[in-house]
Amino acid sequence: MLRSLLYSGPSLDHLHEHYAKQGRIDDYAAVKASQIVMIDAPVRTVWHVLATPATWSRIDPTIRDVTMIGAVAPDTPFSWTNGKAKIESRFAVVRPDAELSWTGVSFGARAVHRHQLQRRADAGTDLEIHESMAGPLLGLFFDTAKLQEALVAWAEGIKRVAQNLHINQAR
Repeated sequence: MLRSLLYSGPSLDHLHEHYAKQGRIDDYAAVKASQIVMIDAPVRTVWHVLATPATWSRIDPTIRDVTMIGAVAPDTPFSWTNGKAKIESRFAVVRPDAELSWTGVSFGARAVHRHQLQRRADAGTDLEIHESMAGPLLGLFFDTAKLQEALVAWAEGIKRVAQNLHINQAR
């Protein structure tokens, strides 16, 4: 338990290059969660919602102040605020209609956040999300249950926005 509480994980650069870019999260991190959601919208629509950080507040109203210089591309840095947490992030994997992953740091905790999109036979999308967070003493104020709750809300927000966008595009 103490070892888990003190685990800080690999450096942010190592996490970015050897975990996120390699399709992995930090399995040793004390805080990790996954979520899968079925979305009744095409992959292209879901991708658009996910790959447009400036509009993430539509997914989650606690997200604000998204700043990015450049395009959504590997190694492009961006910053954003989620609730009270200011997060400095960098895209790791950008494969349109397939995967969007990034790493980030906030209050000393380092995270990998992966999104994988899969086209379904019915033209909908399965979205799979995985996240790990590591940092000394992180477990004292943020745990796996809280991350799981956040991923559920994030996934449902993406679903809601993508499905509404798809319905409006069909009109």
